[in-house]
Amino acid sequence: MSARTPADPEASAERADASRPRQEGPADLRLVPPALAAWATAAVMLHAPPGWAVTTVVASVLAAAVLLSTRGRLLLARRRVTRRARVTAHAVAATLLCVAAAAGSAGLHGADVRSGPVPELAREYARVLAEVEVTADPRLTRPRVSGNRMAPVSVLIEAEVRRVERTGAAARKTRAPVLLIVDTGDRQPAAPAAGRGSPWLSLLPSTRLRVEAGLAPAREGGDRFAAVLRVDGREGPRAVGGPSAPQRLAGRLRAGLREATEDLPEDARALLPGLVVGDTSRVTPELDRAFRETDLTHTLAVSGANFTILLALLLGPPGLAQRAERRGLAPRLGISLRATAVLGGVLSLAFVVVCRPDPSVLRAAACGSVALLALATGRRRSLVPALATAVLLLVLYDPWLSRSYGFLLSVLATGALLTLAPRWSEALRRHGVPPRIAEALAAAGAAQALCAPVVAVLSARVSLVAIPCNLLAEAALAPATVLGFLALAAAPVAMPSAEAVAWCAGWPAGWIARVARTGAAMPGAGVDWPGGWTGAAALGAVTVAALLVGRRLLRHPWWCAACALLLALLVVQPRPLVRTITGWPPPDWRMVMCDVGQGDALVLAAGDGAGVVVDAGPDPEPVDRCLSSLGVTRVPLVVLTHFHADHVAGLSGVLRGREVGGIGTTGLEEPADQAAAVRRAAAAAGVPVTRVGAGERRRAGDLSWEVVWPPPGGHPTVEGPNDASVAMLVRTGGLRLLLLGDLEPPAQRALARSPAARDLAGVDVLKVAHHGSAYQDPGLLDLAAPRLALISTGEDNSYGHPAPGTVEVLRARGAAVLRTDRDGALAVVPGTGGDEEVAVARH
Repeated sequence: MSARTPADPEASAERADASRPRQEGPADLRLVPPALAAWATAAVMLHAPPGWAVTTVVASVLAAAVLLSTRGRLLLARRRVTRRARVTAHAVAATLLCVAAAAGSAGLHGADVRSGPVPELAREYARVLAEVEVTADPRLTRPRVSGNRMAPVSVLIEAEVRRVERTGAAARKTRAPVLLIVDTGDRQPAAPAAGRGSPWLSLLPSTRLRVEAGLAPAREGGDRFAAVLRVDGREGPRAVGGPSAPQRLAGRLRAGLREATEDLPEDARALLPGLVVGDTSRVTPELDRAFRETDLTHTLAVSGANFTILLALLLGPPGLAQRAERRGLAPRLGISLRATAVLGGVLSLAFVVVCRPDPSVLRAAACGSVALLALATGRRRSLVPALATAVLLLVLYDPWLSRSYGFLLSVLATGALLTLAPRWSEALRRHGVPPRIAEALAAAGAAQALCAPVVAVLSARVSLVAIPCNLLAEAALAPATVLGFLALAAAPVAMPSAEAVAWCAGWPAGWIARVARTGAAMPGAGVDWPGGWTGAAALGAVTVAALLVGRRLLRHPWWCAACALLLALLVVQPRPLVRTITGWPPPDWRMVMCDVGQGDALVLAAGDGAGVVVDAGPDPEPVDRCLSSLGVTRVPLVVLTHFHADHVAGLSGVLRGREVGGIGTTGLEEPADQAAAVRRAAAAAGVPVTRVGAGERRRAGDLSWEVVWPPPGGHPTVEGPNDASVAMLVRTGGLRLLLLGDLEPPAQRALARSPAARDLAGVDVLKVAHHGSAYQDPGLLDLAAPRLALISTGEDNSYGHPAPGTVEVLRARGAAVLRTDRDGALAVVPGTGGDEEVAVARH
């Protein structure tokens, strides 16, 4: 067989050379010091006294001038200055000039916040009529528990005040950034659609409004707002100027994408607009938590990954950035380099407008634009100078980015991909790891190594599933993004086509959501870590030590496999292994008081894998974790003693992934909004809701209980939700437990005189009413005479629970007192003496 020879050997040689990476030597880091210096200067000067910025600008400019002039005199006098000295002089002078520019820009932006009529009026809490221009998309506040109620829904709008007028005074022109807090009047914040129909949410950036509002100072510290405007939004916004044409177009595109995804499954419907344009309005708190637990929030914040995917379609894969060949759509369509750069610039501008100028979007667009400029001039520069240039330009344009954690994380992640990831990938390939797997592992590991300390500052937690979850999600990110942008573009002209494309994009989007939910559901998904920069420094040191050890482990595959197995066991935490190591849960537990903060949640053992839940706490996550740690997968009954949020807001955590037989509630449905929220959650899960009253007796396995309060026909002492709490006498494992909900003294006295009183004497365990508040009836405490008193309360709560007097009274009556704020979750188990003893285990 004869070998074939190419028709044009020179062309073949040229193609062969073109496929090889260019040898560019060490990375060009000359722009890094000016960028970092400008970043640090801006961060300091934003809240420094005004004179500091002026002094810094003058001093930096003079120092640069002196440096350059000294260099000039040396050149003329001696002509023996080395090239290294000239380069150093230029570099230092450039850094000083960047410091001066950053100080000037930060000083001007800081003055907008500190000076002018808006901060003055805010300090007086004045009532004003203001003309404002919307600068960002409105967003809803997340549902949260405030005391025993859910906080009402508000719409948050970032804006700039252009004109402000106080009653009886002349209008004054100004330009001050403010935050509008709009009360929508919606008092059912737990409803899935709460506040979402408000016309305030449909406002587009650049819209001008006239609002009557109360001014208040913004928070001290790093906030970029001159004041907060509190607006009564029940009458709707009064627009005095419509949005700009680009914003109207962007609004139509975003609305079209939401419409195209309307019929997708819940997770895909919520996630796809977030992946494509950063629209997270449909993302539920539960899904948002899953993304935070797995460090996948960068997929919801439109970032460089999204822009890179778009540029890859135009220019070719990012892996060819250092090669002479191109494989994108542009060369295939015969578009020249400069035309490609212009087209990329238009794409960058459209990307920023549609996705909104968030820190990660601006960084991605700026970095891509610098790379496109290099492409247009035919000079292929390193990507590190491009990133440094993007940071420098953005910090000068908007100094507030220097204090943005999102911007910091975005830059760190990109820097990791440009510097550490290629080296780690090469090291993994040298040890026999396939190239594609090596690149994916290196990228995820490098980004996690640099970003994890900053994430720890924000969340005081370190995710152990971040790298595997990011690897699993990465495969679906590109198709979801590309198909999502196609649906975005098709929606205004052909909605059926957009819906078909969105349906296709829903599959990879749903996969990403499943990865996040599965990872977050792992018992060891994350570990608590000290917050603040001290914790970040400690985590950085641990990361460096782990990397040094990891380099040595790569030479020993068996040790690598052993470490991977250990990490898997730490994440999965098989229940038998955890029980052996920690002793939790104790083998024969009868009741567990979960540590859910300032609220109540109890679990009564009802057989293998089953438990009756009494109250659900203020948040779904703690009660879900508690039930998972106990291995409870079946809940015959959930008893909600009353409808205060600190007892019912966590109900979705109980219903999550468990077989629930029913929900029993008190007959007084107050507060009405929270009672309605319970019924909605039950209906969505297909769980029946019934009322319970005194005299009702039930059994589940060897667990039995009797409801002793409230009376079925009502009682004169029941004047509010607390006094309507369901109280239960529980018998289990030879123990008698009295659970009092949040009963107040009038209802407690009535209970001590009721027909059930004879059964309440001498109980083994008392769940102290109302988190151990000072309002207790001595007669009921004397009657119950518990050997063990348990109090569920939150650490450092603002109510002073438990009251020291209540604790002293219980101890004086011979009870051992334990509380969740100090002792954590508490498990009651029968003592070695059977009916004569009761023991408790702490988690």
